[in-house]
Amino acid sequence: MTSKNLISRFPHLRQDFAASLVVFLVALPLCVGVAVASGVPAELGLVTGIVGGLVTGLMRGSSLQVSGPAAGMTVLVYEAVKEFGLPALGVIVLAGGLIQVGMGLLGLGRYFRAISVSVVEGMLAGIGLVLVAGQLYPALAAKAPDSGLDKIAGLPGAFWGALGNGTALASLAVCAGTVAVLLLWKHVPAKVRTLPGPLAAVGLATVAAFALDLPVATVEVQGLLGSVQPPPLSAFGGLAGIGMLGTVVAFTLIASAESLFSAAAVDRLHSGPRTDYDRELVAQGTGNTVCGLLGALPMTAVIVRSAANVQAGARTKASRVLHGVWLLLFAALLPAVLAYLPIPALAGILVHSGAKLVPLRALAVLWREHRGEALILSVTAVSIVAVSMFEGVLIGLALAVVKTAWEASHIKLEVMDKGAGPVDAHLSGNATFLRLPKILDGLESLPQDRPVRLDLSGLHHLDHACRTALKNWAERHSAAGTEPVKLTVPVG
Repeated sequence: MTSKNLISRFPHLRQDFAASLVVFLVALPLCVGVAVASGVPAELGLVTGIVGGLVTGLMRGSSLQVSGPAAGMTVLVYEAVKEFGLPALGVIVLAGGLIQVGMGLLGLGRYFRAISVSVVEGMLAGIGLVLVAGQLYPALAAKAPDSGLDKIAGLPGAFWGALGNGTALASLAVCAGTVAVLLLWKHVPAKVRTLPGPLAAVGLATVAAFALDLPVATVEVQGLLGSVQPPPLSAFGGLAGIGMLGTVVAFTLIASAESLFSAAAVDRLHSGPRTDYDRELVAQGTGNTVCGLLGALPMTAVIVRSAANVQAGARTKASRVLHGVWLLLFAALLPAVLAYLPIPALAGILVHSGAKLVPLRALAVLWREHRGEALILSVTAVSIVAVSMFEGVLIGLALAVVKTAWEASHIKLEVMDKGAGPVDAHLSGNATFLRLPKILDGLESLPQDRPVRLDLSGLHHLDHACRTALKNWAERHSAAGTEPVKLTVPVG
């Protein structure tokens, strides 16, 4: 095929090729960093990135969204590997992927947009807090505690213990330098910024550690084929336990929500075709199914890579497929390069990523305008830190449902009392058990020695608990010798 025919068949190939290189350079340090932070071989992060490009990237759904291992899943993966073992990770990811495919085929993808944004942001904030706290330990050449609370509580002691320890101070300097480069990268000349910040930060840290012969830990390399371990049949037995099933559900919900919320964000960045949420869920599920069969990390759509893809001028899904090709070539031809990457530099990348997951400015605005939503966000984040990922998300969802039900239960009691004769009371709105105490407090304050006419025809909804309570109140309210309460009930 001549170059002219190639261009006519793929009119955006030049833009997509250039964008794919940018996304590859952004994805490379993140793939490795997420894998190391998750407690699995570094190569498995590359495997997930490759699958995200070559499998999910080829499928329909969101044309410019890029998938791979995400910092937002790091905490959950680490907990799963610690509790069930590395062989079980493939089973969990495989099961979650199959569920995602099923949900997409059943048309449930669009319903993920109904999940409270505050719960999702609270989930990411909780993950960010645990991720930052956890990554400060490898930055100090120390072992991180297991629970989120212990990670945070142990930080003062870890920093105190680093004083006077040359290895810890060198490691901390590499991490701090990496974060500093990431923060300052937007201020360097535009020509220099063609190199993505994460790659520049890790590259400079690697050069500094090598040139100064710093005593810092580096990535352990096992080789791509040595790291890929399909889950053994014996590992599938864990699905009979409630613990692993809960982890599968958590993986599925979090990965799906993060991917589809990312898709909505990416759609706002370009004017091309909009995301088909059901097809995107099938694509994500297919990718996770393949990752599970390979024993790799779970994947989600990643907003950092996706935004880089759009900003680099990508026009079609060819850019994300090509980024998978470059990751595959790197993993096949240059795996030994990973052994030079300092772990504290990768920790710095994740500290920076985790900090961006905590929406402090958005929380302040939310507190001023919608305190209920701010409370949901905060409680979800704190619950994830204090308890665990799965329980924290469930607490956030439950709180969002309660808040919605409470707000939907608006009720108004109007009393017209002329001082003599019958008292007219009119209820309007939605009468649910959540507002029953307020309703009864108002009605019980009405005089018992005069006729009362209670009009319920203005109610849009009257649940069984309220209907029963109002009938009981009407029967016992009037004093002896007084005309009984007259009820006008809504039709239906």
